[in-house]
Amino acid sequence: MTPQELIQSLNWRYATKEFDAEKKIPSDIWDTIEQSLVLTPSSFGLQPWKFLTVTDAHVRQELLTHSWNQHQVTDCSHMVVLCARSQVGDTEIDAWLDRLVEIRGVDRESLDGYAGMMRGFLGNMDEAQKLAWSKNQVYIALGQLMASAAALSVDACPMEGIIPAEYDRILNLEGSGYCTTVACALGYRSANDKYAEIPKVRFEKASVIDSI
Repeated sequence: MTPQELIQSLNWRYATKEFDAEKKIPSDIWDTIEQSLVLTPSSFGLQPWKFLTVTDAHVRQELLTHSWNQHQVTDCSHMVVLCARSQVGDTEIDAWLDRLVEIRGVDRESLDGYAGMMRGFLGNMDEAQKLAWSKNQVYIALGQLMASAAALSVDACPMEGIIPAEYDRILNLEGSGYCTTVACALGYRSANDKYAEIPKVRFEKASVIDSI
């Protein structure tokens, strides 16, 4: 992808209001989008999240009621619910270290300093602060999801206008250790979506980016 193609894809994307309900994302494209979620960076690499792909029509119809009747939920090809880990502590750190040892082939003892740093960082937070931190990581994933989709000419609509507690209930997240943070509908824009042609409104680069 050239620099020009990257900017073109970001200019092309918008928060899609109307999806073509008949047009589905091909499986190879969707696999690539899911892999982009897996590759999302996170603080310390802890990845305190889970992503639920919701394609079941009955479940999405139920979610619609708790999404302010935004029909992107039912009309999109794929619906992703991005969930934050509700508790992050020694168990999650140990799981990450085990995975690191597995992939990189390093000695566990060599990671003691890194482990201590993570435990110290999280140990200074109460549970509410840890959850807020986890949710911040989820938004990194949301950005990666939308940028990756745009690069593949797939439309997306990020959605905070949902009732997370009801999503948790419908998706059986209660007691799972994860909670709904934000959702994103993906698919292909309807030819009738007037918002597709409306120019983006952004502040000038000079007003939002400074060099020091």
